Amino acid sequence: MVFISGASTGMGAATARELARRGYHVLAGVRSRSDADAVRDTRIEPVLLDVTNPEQIEALAGRVADDPHQRKLVGLVNNAGIAVNAPVEALPLDQWRRQFEVNLFGHIAVTQALLPFLHDSRGRIVNISSVGGKIAMATYGAYAGAKFALEAVSDALRRELAPHGVQVVIVEPGGVQTEMTGHGIQRAKQFVKDMTPPQRQRYGGLMQGIINQATEFTTQGVTADEAALVIAKAATVRKPRTRYTIGRDAALMTRLAWLLTDRVLDRVAAANLRAHLPKATANT
Repeated sequence: MVFISGASTGMGAATARELARRGYHVLAGVRSRSDADAVRDTRIEPVLLDVTNPEQIEALAGRVADDPHQRKLVGLVNNAGIAVNAPVEALPLDQWRRQFEVNLFGHIAVTQALLPFLHDSRGRIVNISSVGGKIAMATYGAYAGAKFALEAVSDALRRELAPHGVQVVIVEPGGVQTEMTGHGIQRAKQFVKDMTPPQRQRYGGLMQGIINQATEFTTQGVTADEAALVIAKAATVRKPRTRYTIGRDAALMTRLAWLLTDRVLDRVAAANLRAHLPKATANT
């Protein structure tokens, strides 16, 4: 039995289908009953879960403990997430906290609740990070901050659990055609409208460039089904690597982050963004 959070749509739903195809009983964490009806299948059992809701996390642990077929939990895929793009100066603190609550603390809470079962099965944890967990581009401060932290927590957890037979794997997607990215783009557009006039003057062009770049990045990315194959491999292969990337863009960018100095990487990032900026901004 495997649990996947954030399985309503996108990579989470695709991974649930792929693991079910491989014969696993999948507990699929979803946010609503309509999402539950959409993902339910022979080997996919939806479970209502907001990773920031302690009562729902407790109920999930109870469901695992009381499995009617006495199946052991052998895998946890922490996939739930939201994306917020905004300059550090302009993003309200409540939205910073929301980003970290979902993309970091929620995963820790679910992991803590389910680790006793994974100790029993000598199972595996797969944390879905991002290329943003290696490189923090402009306006990705909150999102990348949570992903950088998730990478650090995953490294610590891997070293803590290795002596006890529980494996921890990180997956770093690049551009993937998912609903989450589309929702993030819509939130970014709304955020521009909500900026103060001075903020809009400073960052309006940058935000439009980021929106244009993210749209292209996503449409050219791999499909959710292709991403699911990598996640399923990370969750099931006998001797997993500590990290997997999804997409050529992620593989390239993570290597660049390791090879280039900060200043060179700044110039590469600026050059890549320049083509997506409004003309007046690009020429300044």
